[in-house]
Amino acid sequence: MMKELFYKLRKYELRIRKAVNSQMQGDFHSVFKGSGLEFDDVRAYQYGDDVRSIDWNVSAKGDETFVKTFKEEKEQNLFFILDVSASQYIGVANQQKIDIGCEICGVLTISALKEGSSVGMLCFSDRREKYVKPNKGIKHAIGLIGMMTKLEPQSLKTSLNKAINLALNIIKRKSIIVVVSDFVDDNYEKELKALAKKHDLIVIHLADQRETSLPALGIVPLFDKESNQTIWINSSSLAFRTRLLGQFATKQQNLEKLCAQHGASYLFVQTDEDYVPKLVKLFRIRNRTRR
Repeated sequence: MMKELFYKLRKYELRIRKAVNSQMQGDFHSVFKGSGLEFDDVRAYQYGDDVRSIDWNVSAKGDETFVKTFKEEKEQNLFFILDVSASQYIGVANQQKIDIGCEICGVLTISALKEGSSVGMLCFSDRREKYVKPNKGIKHAIGLIGMMTKLEPQSLKTSLNKAINLALNIIKRKSIIVVVSDFVDDNYEKELKALAKKHDLIVIHLADQRETSLPALGIVPLFDKESNQTIWINSSSLAFRTRLLGQFATKQQNLEKLCAQHGASYLFVQTDEDYVPKLVKLFRIRNRTRR
């Protein structure tokens, strides 16, 4: 099973890299390389220096004016926050939201480690299910991917705000954070804003068509895995179906808007679609805007 999964992830990773290289005409700047500047040292002010780089604290201690110097970040931490709650287990066998989420995390893990980046992960429900400290190397990648595929969550419920707060406390160094979830939760917006402010945030929003395209079968029971309760709905009701679709679309639009407002990348992925072209497009946009 693990061997087949790695073969699949490797094939996807090569496909993504080839597509990005082709579309960028060979000028591929990895999405996982440090895209910002980090403080290096101070030196005496010279004519033409940007006054915004003056270090007033250091300058105040002497008779000279000093400016800060910076160097490009050479590598980056990549950290996944993966939703493993019960709502992730919707869809056909081997193509549930959890399967697609694990695949995407696996593909990006392999790509990131090839660039010399460290990769870590937090798997969550309404609690911390598993934390993997960032590290490098193929052995680390195998262990991380194996953990994802074998993990049996202890809780069925979801709490995005708890997971994000935990990540904010754990991850001290600025990193690329990839949140992979169906975002079937409420009251996480404040925490997501804080995450985007502190880190370089990528939001991958997973969905399955069964959540919005129920067959018209009349009055049927609907089981909620997270609450462990059954409710009865009229699946043939046009009003119900319209309301269901409208609620889903509104939540998706609000999440996408929130990401745009706070400089986070947003990607919507359905379980029945080929997500590779979407990842390629995400890479291309991020590389273009970070040069």
